[in-house]
Amino acid sequence: MFQVLSNAWALLLGMMLLMVGNGLQGSLLGVRGELEGFSTFQMSVIMAAYFVGFLGGSRMAPEMIRRVGHVRVFAALGSFISAVLILFPALTDPWLWTIGRVIIGFCYSGVYVVAESWLNNAATNETRGQALSLYMITMMIGIVLAQGLLLVADPSGFILFVIPSVLVSISFAPILLSINPTPAFDTTAPMSLRELVNVSPLGAVGMFLLGGVYAAQYGMAAVYGAKIGLSIAQLSMFIASFYVGATFLQYPLGWLSDRMDRRLLILLVSAAGGIGGLAGLFLGGYFPLLIASAVLIGGTANPLYSLLIAYTNDFLEPKDMAAASSGLVFINGVGAIAGPLITGWVMTTVGAQGYFLLIALLLIALAGYAAYRMTQRPSPIHDDNMQYAPVSPSASPLAVEIAQEFAIETQEEDDASANTA
Repeated sequence: MFQVLSNAWALLLGMMLLMVGNGLQGSLLGVRGELEGFSTFQMSVIMAAYFVGFLGGSRMAPEMIRRVGHVRVFAALGSFISAVLILFPALTDPWLWTIGRVIIGFCYSGVYVVAESWLNNAATNETRGQALSLYMITMMIGIVLAQGLLLVADPSGFILFVIPSVLVSISFAPILLSINPTPAFDTTAPMSLRELVNVSPLGAVGMFLLGGVYAAQYGMAAVYGAKIGLSIAQLSMFIASFYVGATFLQYPLGWLSDRMDRRLLILLVSAAGGIGGLAGLFLGGYFPLLIASAVLIGGTANPLYSLLIAYTNDFLEPKDMAAASSGLVFINGVGAIAGPLITGWVMTTVGAQGYFLLIALLLIALAGYAAYRMTQRPSPIHDDNMQYAPVSPSASPLAVEIAQEFAIETQEEDDASANTA
């Protein structure tokens, strides 16, 4: 662990600052949009726009890196992020914000690809798992810290937009001054939708549903909090609770996934998340229970991302895993684009509590489909299952590929040790 920190501290520090900026702008726009009188539908379009840009950036960033190099791509995209953050309070128009969010999503996706390729290059086979874990923890800490910054100034002013812009600009320094550019790399083309559905219907359907849940959690939580009249302090605690739950439950659920039928675990975790959604729907007027429901939803929805990838891997040869995971990430991205739009429509139709209603329905639907798939074919042989590798839904497809490499290497080492014994 100390070796990883000594080699990658600058990258991790820079990424944490970037995540603070990203986490703050998402929450801040939800609050500021309410103050500006934007409708719920307009805010849902604005929030969905981030995922449109993110999906496009994950496709185009590798080619940009191959053409001009890691440093130039990182610096250029980071500069665009900083500029757009400053423009948000000056251009308070919902359609201009939508364009800005597309640009932000595109740039953050590209920045993640660059950072994750540097991280992978700096890690060895022995330290890759630790490096990936530290990276994911750093991302979560950054988002949680961002929510506290909502308290330092009035969201109707400029200061809260200046802070993330400055943090993003500062984040370049430790990274660009301490890391050498790495060689160009090739990413894996995604497996076709038909092939993915044939290999793992639960993985494909689950990723689409989960994309809607994660996008609602990430994009619309601030809109919901503003609609029900939470104070800024309560809103920051509410949003942070999703990521606190994700941080603490990711590894225990990963440990369980390597020791039981993953479909059963997916069913149980989805059902628990659905219960959290129903608790928020019916009991969210009591703030402590609202926080508890957010912790439960975040703690179940985020690990489900890794669980679904691991379950799909159980039916694949190692050579096909990267292509399948890229396809799953794409499906998740499509679901993430649809998530805020559908959430906004439901909230407009039934009121602010439609936020929790949709999350509950999506997670219960995932649990129900997992139960159905358990009746269609037997579980893979447990000893042959690929190991669980934790990865965040907010990471790029490259991080998923790195996690896949780590899982395959670990599995091969375990198999070799078993054969030797």
